[in-house]
Amino acid sequence: MDLLDAHLVPAVDGVAYGLLLFVVAAGLSLAFGTAGVLNLSHGMLYAIGAYTGAELSDGTWGGLALGLAAGTAAAALAGAGLSAATVPLARRGHLAQALLTFGIALVGGDLLIQFFGADELPVRVPGALDSSVHLLGHRYPAYRLCFIAMAVVLAAFGTWVLTRTRVGAAVRASADDPQMLAATGHNPRAVHTGVLAAAGALAGAAGVLGAPIIGPGPGTSENVLMLSLVVVVLGGLRSLWATFAAAVAVGEVQTLGVSVLPDLAPYLLFAAMAAVLVFRSRFTEPEAHEERGPSADPVSRLRRLLAARWENRRRATAAPAPAAPARLGAWLHSAGWRQAVPLLVLLAVLFALPGMLDSYSISLAGSALALGLLAVSVTVLTGYAGLPTLGQTAPFAVGAYATANLADAGWTVGPVQIVLSALAAAVFSAVTGPAVIRARGTTVLMITLAVGELTSAVINQVKSLTGGADGLVGFPATRALWGGEGMTEERELYVYAAVVAVVAVALTLLVLRSPAGKLLTGTRGAEARMRASGHPVGRYLLVAHICAGALAGVGGSLMVTVQQYLSPADVGFEIAAFALLAVVIGGTTSVIGALLGAGLIVFTRDWVAGSWPGHGPLLLGALFIAAVYLLPRGLAGLRLLVGRPAPAVSPGKVSP
Repeated sequence: MDLLDAHLVPAVDGVAYGLLLFVVAAGLSLAFGTAGVLNLSHGMLYAIGAYTGAELSDGTWGGLALGLAAGTAAAALAGAGLSAATVPLARRGHLAQALLTFGIALVGGDLLIQFFGADELPVRVPGALDSSVHLLGHRYPAYRLCFIAMAVVLAAFGTWVLTRTRVGAAVRASADDPQMLAATGHNPRAVHTGVLAAAGALAGAAGVLGAPIIGPGPGTSENVLMLSLVVVVLGGLRSLWATFAAAVAVGEVQTLGVSVLPDLAPYLLFAAMAAVLVFRSRFTEPEAHEERGPSADPVSRLRRLLAARWENRRRATAAPAPAAPARLGAWLHSAGWRQAVPLLVLLAVLFALPGMLDSYSISLAGSALALGLLAVSVTVLTGYAGLPTLGQTAPFAVGAYATANLADAGWTVGPVQIVLSALAAAVFSAVTGPAVIRARGTTVLMITLAVGELTSAVINQVKSLTGGADGLVGFPATRALWGGEGMTEERELYVYAAVVAVVAVALTLLVLRSPAGKLLTGTRGAEARMRASGHPVGRYLLVAHICAGALAGVGGSLMVTVQQYLSPADVGFEIAAFALLAVVIGGTTSVIGALLGAGLIVFTRDWVAGSWPGHGPLLLGALFIAAVYLLPRGLAGLRLLVGRPAPAVSPGKVSP
């Protein structure tokens, strides 16, 4: 009883917090499960309601009612606008939707801060609710108890509307069979708009009512979005009551868990999210299988492979070798020169930059190369393996912190740092790979997001290795080679980064254009046929995941060397979204395009935003939106990088 009494208030707080998340997550579940929109701007809709309610609150019932009406209406209008914005992307899949709505969230968040200010707004509630009541011998805020009652009523009302009314039947039909819905005389487009408007209204109402609990301020929308995603994953998309239970559980972990298990609480939510997604993927995706019979016999396969190689070698030995001019002509005839031109131009530009730019711009170029390697690793997974990822910053962070700690321990030779950081990131990817490669589509996005957030939690907790929220700084500078001096000048750091990036990209291109790369591409395009042919698809994907992780680790190592400091913001969710955007800008199967996309992002984030202080998120959000709409196949689709048509791969398709 003493233990229960000590944790009673946190437990009730957890119920209130969880029910607030339920109202938000119900809208997110409605948008995704019914309208089919993966809305990463849902937290912004909450912020619209919260800021509006806080602005109109004056401590009276009329102010609360006015704020609730205005905030709900404003968020509903924004939700309807999202419906219009996402309609052109209906055939491009959830990846394009996620990037578009993330860009809208950046733009909307910047506009809210410009309009309402960057400080957290105070929220005044009616005097009757701005008091405490006695709860089992404890004083507890009356407003939170009132909010608990309102959320329960809202859950019951929402369930009744969806299951017992004609409006709910139309909403369910729009998700299950829109053609049949149209045949009954209903307009699926209108239903789609209404669903997203209702989802926005729920988020806005939650923002107004939740403002006294989670006040409007910088970072609120991101936190609410992440927790709502956890709730939706845990509760599923079909039952509001399952979402209700999941929301309460998440709220309890966020409040009671912190007081009971403070060391484990930061990991519980996203670990549970990843576990649920992996468990579900075992049943929603076809089981891996090998074809039975002679073709599946590894000894027979090896015998046939050796026989084929022996026959090819015999034929090559018997045939006269073509003269050098003939070989060159054959290469030119095969259009190899058109593939080499972009590489040669990129090399020339990379090594000409130090003589053309000032020190600050050169340092930005070095950061762009580090982010570019991260983007290339995302290209390997998204464009070639068919595994869209929002968590590639996890091995990126492993490589970055490995380099920082190696330097602090006296291991300052660049090649040693690169190799060991890549190895650490590869081991990390080998451990997390089995949880990723079994899933497909949006599930991969969510699992990798959970992995990334778990990594961020570890970074904030293990301060002895990461410095926590303060990051790491003051470690010795990297030496390019044994016996050299530490690099501190921007130009020498850039040249070092350029050399490492060129070598890493060249190796990546060699692998992707080898038979192994063709097998990976075949896995993405015709997985069922590959499995039926006896190919170990899971093994191919795991190797790709490990190699992509090692490449991301090299990028993280470069970032630390170039910046000479490291903070959690350098390896957070926003960087993961930037890397995915770089891939979309360049084209999902273009390695060079990913590098150019990363350069454009860094240029927009740091150089252009420097001339318009305080509006970096607005510019980046505009870049997200423009890239999704104007570059459906990336720069490669414009034939600017290669002299042949771009591969028929849509950046929005997240399924193989």
